[in-house]
Amino acid sequence: MHYIFYAFYLSIVYIAWLFALPFLFLLSKFKLKYKESIPRRFWLKNNMPFSSNGIWIHVCSFGEARAISSIVSQIPKEIIRLSASTQTGYGEIKKYTNQSRYLPFEPLLMFWINRQKMLIVMEAELWYLLFFVARKKGAKTILINARMSDKSFPKYKRFRWLYKNIFANIDYIYAQTSADKERLEMLGATNVIVNGNIKFASIVQKTKELPKPDGLLVCAASTHDKEEALILSAFRVLKAKQPTTKIVVVPRHPERFEVVDRMMTSMAQLNGYKYHKWSDKENFESDMILFDEMGELVNIYAISDIVVLGGAFESHGGHNAIEAAQFGCKVISGEHYFNQKEIFANIANIEIVKNNDLVDVLQYPALLKPTKIIKISTIEPILEQINNVL
Repeated sequence: MHYIFYAFYLSIVYIAWLFALPFLFLLSKFKLKYKESIPRRFWLKNNMPFSSNGIWIHVCSFGEARAISSIVSQIPKEIIRLSASTQTGYGEIKKYTNQSRYLPFEPLLMFWINRQKMLIVMEAELWYLLFFVARKKGAKTILINARMSDKSFPKYKRFRWLYKNIFANIDYIYAQTSADKERLEMLGATNVIVNGNIKFASIVQKTKELPKPDGLLVCAASTHDKEEALILSAFRVLKAKQPTTKIVVVPRHPERFEVVDRMMTSMAQLNGYKYHKWSDKENFESDMILFDEMGELVNIYAISDIVVLGGAFESHGGHNAIEAAQFGCKVISGEHYFNQKEIFANIANIEIVKNNDLVDVLQYPALLKPTKIIKISTIEPILEQINNVL
């Protein structure tokens, strides 16, 4: 039965790949974001297979790439193999090892994957051929930090037949919560162990000391489309009350730096604010600063008084608040944090607000309480699995 499903699935993804190639080619030519990733992922340009017999860890994006740091640091460097699905994720994993790759699209994995000792996959990267082929070639397969949000679970249930076949090729699953474990088992998962969120065991530390500016510093962190406008409107009200307040805006995706720059330039001109981009001047002398570089957010958190955390004012699922909470920042988030429920539940004093209430909450910063991490997780069970195959 498994081989019938395998043949059916493989034929479907091959057809999808062939039909998508012309569109992918155009995207790679006209979208800077995809200029490197699409050729590497969809026709293996400059994307050679890993060396054999390593510990392969696959992540999706930047946040997951940061979260595996404590695991990677415990593995001999010569056997580390890392892959990512996104441009920002790949940019981060390259810092760990030159055995870093974009993950090819599924039908290409048949020719690309060679034997590894273990495949470790983060969170929700549930690709059938990734697990099937890696396991058939001798790898022990593990899914870590697995989650299944309230919002996504009904969608997964409609495709239970697919996920049952995926989970049949995963040896062990480490779930974030008991609720995640229950949902995963309803989809056909076995050997599910509740281990908490490893992001609590992999808190990224600051890498440099940035100068703390005078007055209140607000960080608009990991923002998405529409969120910058919302946060900047609230900032304008706060600045009218406390004129020395400054704001640093850190968009989630680098391809949005340009559009956010135009927005902030316009707002500065209309309100008589000073404004600059970090890439032009690495200081906090202006009223508004666009931080148009990646990998520095934790250093900004270290000097911020208030963090308005993006990703939850629009329906993106929220973003990780742990890095800000380690410094006791006052953190405000929106209501749509469905991908971060377990994290938020273990950080005290995050202020959850409706979009319409952000202005009222931000203009009274003295009423906000510093955040505090109240739970720490462990990576020891995962390290034990790794040691068992070495």
